[in-house]
Amino acid sequence: MKLAVVGATGLVGSEILEVLDEHNFQYDELLLVASERSVGKQIEYKGKKHTVIGLADAVAAKPEIAIFSAGGSTSLEWAPKFAEAGTTVVDNSSAWRMDPSKKLVVPEINAKELTKDDKIIANPNCSTIQMVLALEPLRNKYGIKRVVVSTYQSVTGTGKAAVDQMMAERAGETPEMVYPHKIDMNVLPHIDVFQPNGYTKEEMKMINETKKIFSDDTIKVTATTVRIPTMGGHSEAVNVEFKQDFDLDTVKKLLSETPGVVVQDDPANFVYPMPINAHKKDEVFVGRLRRDESQENTLNMWIVADNLRKGAATNAVQIATYLVANELV
Repeated sequence: MKLAVVGATGLVGSEILEVLDEHNFQYDELLLVASERSVGKQIEYKGKKHTVIGLADAVAAKPEIAIFSAGGSTSLEWAPKFAEAGTTVVDNSSAWRMDPSKKLVVPEINAKELTKDDKIIANPNCSTIQMVLALEPLRNKYGIKRVVVSTYQSVTGTGKAAVDQMMAERAGETPEMVYPHKIDMNVLPHIDVFQPNGYTKEEMKMINETKKIFSDDTIKVTATTVRIPTMGGHSEAVNVEFKQDFDLDTVKKLLSETPGVVVQDDPANFVYPMPINAHKKDEVFVGRLRRDESQENTLNMWIVADNLRKGAATNAVQIATYLVANELV
């Protein structure tokens, strides 16, 4: 079993290595792959030094699985080359998510759709993953008509340079600007690029990916995605209108029984999900569960997860684990 991690020197790549170790993912050989400027760099992992190799050498090595976290343009160019060599690619970028020929997978929801023929598998957007995982048991029970989501997303979602900008601002230094405005002590209602319809690309990802993962174009979704000066995870205020009425106790029970979901809902004792507590955790945390009193059959919920974990690295490793366990590679 030969495993490649493409983009191994980045924030998500580093997180993938941590998750592989924590999940005790079994492999015989590990290839750490990055762009040409990082080739030859030494990375110590599990007490052993690994030399970073380039993409062409990684393709030639023909790994069984390659977990990509190297950006959309790299994935568009290189994922097909790995696939042609017989490698199954699990891709973290947005490059393949809405390609109708590619599966968009959250393992707890739709891994069963995967086959040996799926050589490029898309990992959904971080903010989409945590939302759909929390919605899935409720969708199965009550049916979903409409979802309204507002996100509060960590700077780690942009990458190391964004963390550096925020921390430099916090220290009173002049940073290299990643965002068009200051991020510390501020909120930016702007993630990714604006589209002709006035939504950002991040908002449209949440809208389109939710429908694809659920295989249901009838679900109406609208989103506002916001960057806030936090680290540790993304938070979401989700308002979901069901096709049927619901019971709050049943909602809590369904969520608490869902693998990968943790209910933290005791407002009387100030217990609710927060990114500071989700940091380095694989689970999706759900709380502030309450009926929307302005509209029938509608629930408000607050969803938090570490965007580098379940939002990226953990989900990708879970896909790879499923592939191995079901002999799809």
